[in-house]
Amino acid sequence: MAVRRNDIKPLGQRAPLLRLNHVDKIFNGDVVALRDMTLQVNQGDFISLLGPSGCGKSTALRLISDLMHPTRGRIEWEGDHGRGDLGVVFQEPTLMPWATVAQNVWLPFRLSGKGYAEVKDDILEVLRLVGLEKFLNAYPRELSGGMKMRVSIARAIATNPRLILMDEPFAALDEITRHKLNNDLLRLKDKIGCTVIFVTHSVFESVFLSDRIVVMAARPGRVLTELEVDAPYPRGEDFRTSNEYAAHARRASEALREAMGEPA
Repeated sequence: MAVRRNDIKPLGQRAPLLRLNHVDKIFNGDVVALRDMTLQVNQGDFISLLGPSGCGKSTALRLISDLMHPTRGRIEWEGDHGRGDLGVVFQEPTLMPWATVAQNVWLPFRLSGKGYAEVKDDILEVLRLVGLEKFLNAYPRELSGGMKMRVSIARAIATNPRLILMDEPFAALDEITRHKLNNDLLRLKDKIGCTVIFVTHSVFESVFLSDRIVVMAARPGRVLTELEVDAPYPRGEDFRTSNEYAAHARRASEALREAMGEPA
């Protein structure tokens, strides 16, 4: 894995990466999961999809990852697009229990026809990035929940994708572990210079991680509003305890209440 230099431009100067154009997704003929969803994703963005359960956040990720197809509308990538452009981190680590950490990270390389010996240096490098280089021969049963999620993240970034999709990856973890992984995720993004779309129910997580928060309303799922978090990176505990963070969290909370149909 050749680590990219992080030369991410300011929000208003970023080149487009992909676009959802008036996307609808309807299940069983009458269940409208998404309606008229339009969203531009730019190179280097960290976008959080924030909204109540049932608003189509995970459905949007599945459409982008080509696990399902829109009922109407289009998803368009800028330039050539192949399997290696995308990494996915699910709500659960989804590791193979019979395989070691290194073998789990090997999976995307293996699917592209590369032998372990050919990519072992890349595997070790990506494990170093997530702080697990000493656990390459461990099995998932020997790891904590946070470590398992680190393996899942390592597997997602192993092929140096342009875009990483993360579907509530830290929701099941305790608050201390979740905060630490939020910190580590921002450091990792800074090192590899990727674009991230992150699904969350947490206002506070979305504000800490993102430079763009897309607030979605349910029934039918749609984009209600978009908020910019213009605080500079890197971010740490000073940002979490700042008045600026609190102000962004209030704005996001107000937008989320509107999305849920509650009075401000």
